[in-house]
Amino acid sequence: MKYIKINPADNVAVALQDLSRGEVVEGVTLLTDIPRGHKVVLKDLKAGDHVIKYGFPIGHVLADAPAGSMVDHTCIKTNLDGLLEYSYRPALVEIPEAAEKRTFMGFRRSDGQVGIRNQIWIIPTVGCVNGIAQQIADRFRAEIAGREGSVDAVVAFPHNYGCSQLGADHENTRTILSDMVHHPNAGGVLVVSLGCENNQLDAFRELVGPVDESRVRMFVSQKVEDEVEYGLQQLREIFAVCSRDEREAVPVSELRVGLKCGGSDGLSGITANPLLGVFSDWIVSQGGTTVLTEVPEMFGAETILMNRCQDTETFDKTVHLINDFKEYFMKQGMPVYENPSPGNKAGGISTLEEKSLGCTQKCGKSIVRGVLRYGERLSVKGLNLLSAPGNDLVASTALAASGCQIVLFTTGRGTPFGSFVPTMKISTNTPLAENKPGWIDFNAGVLAQDEPMEAVAARFADYVLAVAGGEPVNNEKKNYREIAIFKQGVTL
Repeated sequence: MKYIKINPADNVAVALQDLSRGEVVEGVTLLTDIPRGHKVVLKDLKAGDHVIKYGFPIGHVLADAPAGSMVDHTCIKTNLDGLLEYSYRPALVEIPEAAEKRTFMGFRRSDGQVGIRNQIWIIPTVGCVNGIAQQIADRFRAEIAGREGSVDAVVAFPHNYGCSQLGADHENTRTILSDMVHHPNAGGVLVVSLGCENNQLDAFRELVGPVDESRVRMFVSQKVEDEVEYGLQQLREIFAVCSRDEREAVPVSELRVGLKCGGSDGLSGITANPLLGVFSDWIVSQGGTTVLTEVPEMFGAETILMNRCQDTETFDKTVHLINDFKEYFMKQGMPVYENPSPGNKAGGISTLEEKSLGCTQKCGKSIVRGVLRYGERLSVKGLNLLSAPGNDLVASTALAASGCQIVLFTTGRGTPFGSFVPTMKISTNTPLAENKPGWIDFNAGVLAQDEPMEAVAARFADYVLAVAGGEPVNNEKKNYREIAIFKQGVTL
């Protein structure tokens, strides 16, 4: 298969591989070469006519575009503009309960959560102690080498914040770090404070609330003589407890999966994102949970999500999710709809509508059951929407902080990063998977090579469950793990 016309209503087709001038697509002779992922016009378009892809307008052409020509970001302009009024028109699809209930090997925690990793995390309350946290982690890894037990990583998570912040930024920092303390992938946590920062340890401890003190320790560096030695002693006691943890079979209903894309291309909405959509519906059928974020990349497709909300209350929360983010852009004096990045455009994405219609396919057809504020932790099973920006590191951190044990990340251009949970990279095209095997964990590009979705989805589900059971993904193998916290306001 060389190309695809996604929806019968479309007036463009998408090249699944490089096409040459003179080739015929849907009975139309190409007037130019068409790179993989880019769009070819199937009928003559006049200036101002809509370009239809996925069955929806993705913008309008700025000049006449004859059949057989290519349309890209240079000749298409978005139709989106300003805030919109929304009405609830339910279009709900109930995902039937799965006949076969699957399990994975996870760690049951005393608070009822299930982790897919058993790690020890060192979390600084403020950027000033990043070096201390990193030194503690490095020395402790060397100390336990060869006798890790079930502990699969000891990781420090440096960040720039915790002081010189006000209002929402200060609370965002505290909330994300508190979420990390409670995350089930951490068998143990050491919180390292300086002592004079805005994020005071006593107040942070109160925000965190009750914890298992055999597994979670906190200390103020200014109050101990040798902060590294003190931290190491705390870790020794934590390690003595969590290194004895064992995996056990748990149902997939305990799995919470973050859905994310980055470095998207023209195949994202054709291969990898639809694959995640099928997988998301499968997780829901198992009684599990998936979370979709990247609110600015819902713009232009938001009504599809709104009409999948379970009730008017969930619909109203989704409207706020969308409009609050639009207002955030407008308050900053920034354009709301100029989203596609240079990499997106080079890969064949021309407008935000096109990007959003592809992006939102990651959540399948399930009913939206919950809407989360930034930093809010999951409480409802099924498909949830989460407030966070499109930025890869910030959004992936937010997904993990909500309680997701894993982030599934589709990409057409490739990226190596990892968040503080396993961050699985799924390629939209086979050349990327072949060129970057150290980045890409699963190749969805085979869907553009006529491999059936059912077979790919079954293989993908097996792989995700293997990763949930302990198989490392590339970001873990390379120790690419980091956090990024959403910042909006001033720095003092």
